[in-house]
Amino acid sequence: MRVFVTGASGWIGSAVVTELLTAGHEVVGLARSDRSADAVTALGAEVHRGSLDHVESLRAGAEKADGVVHLGYHHNFSQMELAAQLDRRAVEAFGDVLAGTGGPLFIAAGVVGLGGDRPATEADRPDPSRHPRLVNAELALALADRGVRSGVVRFAPTVHGPGDHGFVATLVDLARRSGFAGYVEDGANRWPAVHRLDAAVLVRLAVESAPAGSVVHAVDEEGIPTREIAEAIGGSVGLPARSVPADRAGEHFGWLAGFFGADSVVSSALTREALGWKPVRPGLLAVIDAGGYADVVPHAQAG
Repeated sequence: MRVFVTGASGWIGSAVVTELLTAGHEVVGLARSDRSADAVTALGAEVHRGSLDHVESLRAGAEKADGVVHLGYHHNFSQMELAAQLDRRAVEAFGDVLAGTGGPLFIAAGVVGLGGDRPATEADRPDPSRHPRLVNAELALALADRGVRSGVVRFAPTVHGPGDHGFVATLVDLARRSGFAGYVEDGANRWPAVHRLDAAVLVRLAVESAPAGSVVHAVDEEGIPTREIAEAIGGSVGLPARSVPADRAGEHFGWLAGFFGADSVVSSALTREALGWKPVRPGLLAVIDAGGYADVVPHAQAG
């Protein structure tokens, strides 16, 4: 199969490109800059120049392929409406190209905020009014009625592994700057996690065989207590772990407070059963303990 991948040079996207190529598929990767193009080429994929804010370039990329994996997103919390608009236009363009072909279209979403007093499952449908990106997920699923084998991959908030510059790297950097690894209140609230390479395998399985209208969960560990995450971070950088009162979480964690303070337990049992997905990579705590975050800095500080 020939697959067009947005976000192809990114943390998850680059792993997905490699996984697809290893499995014998052809990959066309979207690249906005020379740096991204070089990264896509180094992976062994064909480069398609374009960007998320140029819908015609997205349409042209999709026309070169049998299916699409849409992982690119405008990650700027101060421009959420713009990000959602760009995402919606991309999904609409991909749907127009793939309509009636039965080709796959899988887009990225998240699991934070699902469920409540029980583990969230793939059958849960969050209220789209809570976030504009949820509307786009529903739009993608609705494309099944137009002859697209469309679906949504909901990723754990932590897609980890050596080289990760995301949430956990931010927590490590914060621990170094504050002198302790923090958690909110008693740290009993939980975070789901998945290794980057296991997540890539799941995306490949979805592209190959997931039915139209599928929601799959890229979640290995259903919910790790945040105190255990903080203790692992503290141990990795030689600092104590310490509770942060809820009313000071925003002051200490900044924009990350709402994520790290949330309690989120998410199941992937239906995904595993449907696609035969079996995560085999180390868990988050094992990666931290092994020094996987010892030398990284978050994207905001990477230079």
